[in-house]
Amino acid sequence: MPSAKFTSISLFSGAMGLDLGLERSGRFEFLACVEKERAFCDTIRLNRDKGRLANPKLEVFEADIANLDPMQVLYAQGLKPGDLDLLSGGPPCQAFSVIGRRRGLSDARGQLIYDFARFVEHLRPRVFLMENVRGLLSMSDSPDGKKGALFEGVLRRFNAIGYRTDTFVVNSVNYGAPQVRERVIVIGNRINLRATFPGPTHSDRPGDSLKQFVTLGDAILEKPDHDPTIMDFSPRKKGYLKLVPAGGNWRSLPLEVQKESMGKTFYLKGGRSAYWRKLSFEYPCPTIVTMPNHAGTSLCHPNELRPLSVGECSRVQGFPDDWHFVGTAAEKYKQVGNAVPVILGEVAGRALAGLLDMAPPCSDSADPRMQPDTVQHLRPHVRTRWWWKDGEVISGLPYHRRPGASKAANELFLFDGME
Repeated sequence: MPSAKFTSISLFSGAMGLDLGLERSGRFEFLACVEKERAFCDTIRLNRDKGRLANPKLEVFEADIANLDPMQVLYAQGLKPGDLDLLSGGPPCQAFSVIGRRRGLSDARGQLIYDFARFVEHLRPRVFLMENVRGLLSMSDSPDGKKGALFEGVLRRFNAIGYRTDTFVVNSVNYGAPQVRERVIVIGNRINLRATFPGPTHSDRPGDSLKQFVTLGDAILEKPDHDPTIMDFSPRKKGYLKLVPAGGNWRSLPLEVQKESMGKTFYLKGGRSAYWRKLSFEYPCPTIVTMPNHAGTSLCHPNELRPLSVGECSRVQGFPDDWHFVGTAAEKYKQVGNAVPVILGEVAGRALAGLLDMAPPCSDSADPRMQPDTVQHLRPHVRTRWWWKDGEVISGLPYHRRPGASKAANELFLFDGME
């Protein structure tokens, strides 16, 4: 007998990568979603009306969550506080990302994490899922600059409204996504249960006895491109990228060209690995970004002097090929780049369903003593860096041997790949 489905509402829904994954777990049906961007909402409506969502009556609230009454969303679904099974969403992560300026709560986008908590407080779902970047864990919002103070404050807020949390630091590549993407998954519940998250199913380490990582080639080679939209590189950028071999980056260039092309960035100590980056079909894709045509966030196709297309990026993220994106090229890339990999949503869905199956419906814990919050790292840091040395691209993946590579080169990347 099929298991009953759980009621769900999503916030910061974007192009619905997380929602699609949760749906794919087979246990969740979304009643409504909240999204601010017009093009993103149009994408949701188009795919809903084409029958690509489980609920053809999904209600789309096109609104700024900061100005939206949570009860308006809840009552529109005929629910009262405590009735909803799951509230999910990923507050904008740019304020916490290690790639960005990490302004935290001083950035207006950083404040949206508390709007998520406000919705939790008013809707009182049995469980919630909040997704974000790894940088959230290390941000500080205290005068003494204490590392992690911001995240601790967020968890205290959830505790104060009756929710304990389990935080999982994961990487989508470990679950079969063709992409290295670290994420933080916070699962909260008001029934005083402890959530579990499945362990990795894929690895680059032979000793793990797991499936091998899925590669970029597995995802896009010999498959028609269902959305060839691109924001192309400028002629100047193409001039540098044509000098980079597949799997290489700025380190592949002669020293004088590195300095000329990178300017002041060349003298930074970190944050340069994506500069003049050209991908390889042999390895998982780096994190899909919203601006793959920028020099510092380059996602250059291995064989062609162009960024990965919208269709190729969406396939790496796990969207189905019949999922269509609405908007300009920049809006499409933003929808795809901001999404949660669909497979990660599916894995999280199984974890959430297992938690809800253990809990009585629409009830709070009878035990007033809340279990402590937990944080678990499930091998989130995966080394897949590339180098250019002695005429060879050298990878940190241990089980690969590049055809024609020297013995020394193969030994170097075998050693570096071991953790």
